[in-house]
Amino acid sequence: MSIAVIKYNAGNIRSVQIALERLGVDSVVTDDPEIIRNADKVIFPGVGEASSAMKYLKERKLDELILSLKQPVLGICLGLQLMCSFTEEGNTPCLGIFKNRVVRFPENDKVPHMGWNSIQRLKGMLFDSIDEGSYVYFVHSYAAEPGVDQIAETDYIIPFSSALQKKNFFATQFHPEKSGDIGQIILKNFIEL
Repeated sequence: MSIAVIKYNAGNIRSVQIALERLGVDSVVTDDPEIIRNADKVIFPGVGEASSAMKYLKERKLDELILSLKQPVLGICLGLQLMCSFTEEGNTPCLGIFKNRVVRFPENDKVPHMGWNSIQRLKGMLFDSIDEGSYVYFVHSYAAEPGVDQIAETDYIIPFSSALQKKNFFATQFHPEKSGDIGQIILKNFIEL
């Protein structure tokens, strides 16, 4: 099985590779369209700023490539936000796979949302063997508003979509690679799709 991890000038890619290695799965970090197109699974992770990340994707035509993919694709954190229609971060139009808008949490001393929180209203194969209310790890100041593609929800200041799915596209706002045993099961479920 080949897994391509999309390289696009956003951080946190190494921790995703390490989590995959723990599952006995090799991956390649790449921005090569041919490798990404031919991979069995694609992971679109990232920590960073949305407008500069979208600029990088567009310059390399990776935005068009991602939209054309037919195999399972998993966006993580910034990856989820960039798969939505728009983010308030830099007033950035995004890929539009999901119709959700990404909004900044209301200003208070609890932003960014950093640490463990529960996921509710779980739907779909990504959450096979995962209990309602399981805890996963988050680090973010922006979040996707609830919408039709939501497969998990978290309440932190406001309710938001902590996971989304549409056709072959999956995304989590939390970091499965940093979410202990629960995160490993979620990654394993994705790999076995």
